[in-house]
Amino acid sequence: MNDTANLLSEEISHAVQALDFERTYRTYWEQHECVFFEQFLPSAVVEHHLLPEVERLRAEVHRNYIPQHKQGGSVSSYTLAEKAPIFLDLYRSPAFIAFISRLVGAMVMPCPDNDSHACALYFYTEPGDHIGFHYDTSSYKGARYTILMGLVQHSTECRLIAQLYKADPTRQMQELRLVTPPGAMLIFNGNKLWHAITPLEEGAERIVLTMEYVTNPEMSPFHRVVSNMKDAIAYFGFSAVLRGALSRRPVKDPERVSRPPRPSRV
Repeated sequence: MNDTANLLSEEISHAVQALDFERTYRTYWEQHECVFFEQFLPSAVVEHHLLPEVERLRAEVHRNYIPQHKQGGSVSSYTLAEKAPIFLDLYRSPAFIAFISRLVGAMVMPCPDNDSHACALYFYTEPGDHIGFHYDTSSYKGARYTILMGLVQHSTECRLIAQLYKADPTRQMQELRLVTPPGAMLIFNGNKLWHAITPLEEGAERIVLTMEYVTNPEMSPFHRVVSNMKDAIAYFGFSAVLRGALSRRPVKDPERVSRPPRPSRV
């Protein structure tokens, strides 16, 4: 592990230790498996160690447009692995994985290397960039959890909209309009949070890091093809997804994946 990776690991450990975990755990479950941190990593850590890599990746951004649903840019996990591995160091941090596992009450692990969406960047940099309401529906055999971490928030209008209890007829829907400055973080069960990003205004930008964790890395060949097609069309482009799929083998045996310590319930 290099010096920067060690620093990130230490900062994550400090951030977790500084939390009131019992309160965080309670909030996560009361909000239908969703919790937001206005500040998880110190903004100085993000600005000094992650934002320089973001700047170097601007030339790698793939832009896409889906009428009435999505407009923006993305950088895949394959590109991050080649050009900015510091993001993968954060994604694979044992301290971070152990924290997520304890919070969600299940052992989670990084997605297989052939998942272009495992760890990626989203760039909202042109007027009108947005994404419509959706769930992060999992094609894996287990659950999938999404972490969104703020990197850049130079916008007064572009917001992350989270609608809690959308599919629960026994609860009144609650809407959160979240700002994600450097170091802010949202954790949620992808199958349970109905969320969107409002359009970006002129002269503004918003950049976030997304990280996906699963309880079972297995996916059927059919679902893998569907997942790759979705990522190619909506996010990273066919050449990036094809290049990554050909250079990486999927994980077939969950027991071969390094697992964090078994989580404990509060």
